[in-house]
Amino acid sequence: MHNKNLMRKITTYILALVSVVTIFTSCKKEYETVEELDDKNIQTYKAANSSLSFTDTAGYSYAITEEGSGAHVLNSDSVYYSYAFKSITGAVYNQTSDLMIPGTFLGYTDQFAIGSTAYLFKPVREVLAKLKRGGRATLLLPSRMAFGKNGLSNFGIGSNETIVVELGLYTYEKRHEVDGFEISTFIARNNLTLATDPSGVKFNINAEGTGTDVITEKSTVVVNYTVRSLDGLVLEAATGYTTRLDMPGLYKGWTIMIPKLTSGGKMRMVLPTHLGQGRPLDFDIEVTSVTND
Repeated sequence: MHNKNLMRKITTYILALVSVVTIFTSCKKEYETVEELDDKNIQTYKAANSSLSFTDTAGYSYAITEEGSGAHVLNSDSVYYSYAFKSITGAVYNQTSDLMIPGTFLGYTDQFAIGSTAYLFKPVREVLAKLKRGGRATLLLPSRMAFGKNGLSNFGIGSNETIVVELGLYTYEKRHEVDGFEISTFIARNNLTLATDPSGVKFNINAEGTGTDVITEKSTVVVNYTVRSLDGLVLEAATGYTTRLDMPGLYKGWTIMIPKLTSGGKMRMVLPTHLGQGRPLDFDIEVTSVTND
């Protein structure tokens, strides 16, 4: 009887020990599985894109597809850049546009605000730093360095997804150079015919108006207008907006361009950054009345 009780205790102890080992092994395996899944996804992408020469470093892989020209940029250098976040099968989650080019210091290119959450993708900055202006690269960002097991449902990113990030540096170093590129791209894509004012504003007068009062900077005008970003997003619209053209804070481009009209006049104009408010802007504007004191 004593031996039977002893055997039961030994058996219970062994089963408990096996259970603990199994749980520990399962937890350890679950962690390893994330890395294995990341590696599998990365290897799958590499196999499907064998023309690219990848370098593995610090937990991620990258391939420079175009080195660019000139000197490598430094963290303190101002850069204009592009990115496209994709799945390994090519689905686009988020990307920049040639009409809305982001710009900042290279040292800040790893910072992203997605919804109300801030993300830091250090490999993005590290890969951009390996390029010269005009260069391009492909970054394979494993899930543990991207959106992890939770993914990002608002963008369709699932659990433990490896993210392909296509990166590029524009050759431009100055804001006015980027303005010129964005505006010319906008005009070409929309098949527009616009004149160029000496100030740099691109415009087309649809109707000069029939009023007799000449508009000057001292005039008070009532206008209807719609303003859009170059990608077509309506930023603001107003009917019957009243203002003097010398009011502080008014779009500088209005002071220059509205005097080309009289009451009843209509114009489309594209303002460069220095005449808008921080970005090139696309306006439709109609003058409905003019008052001169």
